[in-house]
Amino acid sequence: MTQRSAKDPLDLSQVRERIDAVDGRLLELLSERADLVAEVAEAKRARGLTTVDPERENMLLQRVLERGAGRFPREAIVAVFRAIMSASVSLQSSVSVAYLGPAGTFSHLAARTLFGYAPRYLETVTIDGVFDAVRAGNADYGVVPFENSTEGSVAGVIEGLLAGGVVIRREVVLPIEHCLMGLAESVSEIERVYSHPQGLAQCRDWLHRNVPRAQLVHTPSTAAAAREVRRDVAGAAVGSEVASEIHGLKVLAERIQDQAENETRFVMIAREGAKPTGDDKTTLVFAISDDKSRGSLRRTLALIDEAGVNMTRIESRPRRGDAWRYLFVVDVEGHRDEPRVADAIARLDGACDLVTVLGSYPRYPR
Repeated sequence: MTQRSAKDPLDLSQVRERIDAVDGRLLELLSERADLVAEVAEAKRARGLTTVDPERENMLLQRVLERGAGRFPREAIVAVFRAIMSASVSLQSSVSVAYLGPAGTFSHLAARTLFGYAPRYLETVTIDGVFDAVRAGNADYGVVPFENSTEGSVAGVIEGLLAGGVVIRREVVLPIEHCLMGLAESVSEIERVYSHPQGLAQCRDWLHRNVPRAQLVHTPSTAAAAREVRRDVAGAAVGSEVASEIHGLKVLAERIQDQAENETRFVMIAREGAKPTGDDKTTLVFAISDDKSRGSLRRTLALIDEAGVNMTRIESRPRRGDAWRYLFVVDVEGHRDEPRVADAIARLDGACDLVTVLGSYPRYPR
């Protein structure tokens, strides 16, 4: 008897039949899951509980990542389960999410990563608009860029959080790949480059080498830059490839960011804080009372260490309305409700003239 080769059409047909059968089982399981979600939603409503629980979603993601799925890619596991959970949210209630628009911005992609396609999305023209929408109750949640791995924090976000009314509820980290897009036939025709200041900064060296004479024009967002370029044949925009598709622009150059490992951390904001999950971080701001005295910053940071808390990030920012004085923004491990973190905050309260917790929230699974 002749043995069939691995590429035998009959064998391939049989494998495809088995794949179809697996797909059928997946659909049955999704239907079963949807029924269970409906039961959970009904039980929550009967108890007066909120039907949306971002912290539980984060725990579920961590669990499935730890479990794995054989050869199925880790990144795809996250995407699949985020889509499933997003659809589940739509079965429980109507959720609204504000983000820095228009469609095609990296904030838009971050919002989709966090919430999927089910929510009602609200575009805003500015980052302040996202904060205003959530504070006013016009959106349940907001998504804003917090910091970039090469350019640091995003202007205006810390001030928006310090203004109160909202806190950080969750975070997500996205790889950022910029392209140059426009209506021109080649890069040599470009006279103006439009983008958000962060986008231009992340591509500073590439732009200097390839379009050294081009005028750099700031826009409220990368997608707004793409919209501007539709009216400027000699212009080009720096932004996502998705933005080029949405606005019908030609990609003139790909991956133009100066650092190959370019990531941005986005945060979800809400009117209520997150519950502890056991794997959290806390972002807080403090201002030192005696900041002119020698060693004042070192002594203040020592208070966090003395409480047994690990600090993972620090940055300084000018303190508005008080020239040449600074705010310090830090990330620490743990939730504000945990005794050691609460102790660190209490120690800072006794030594600083300002201490504000911007949020305690689940650490993004990596």
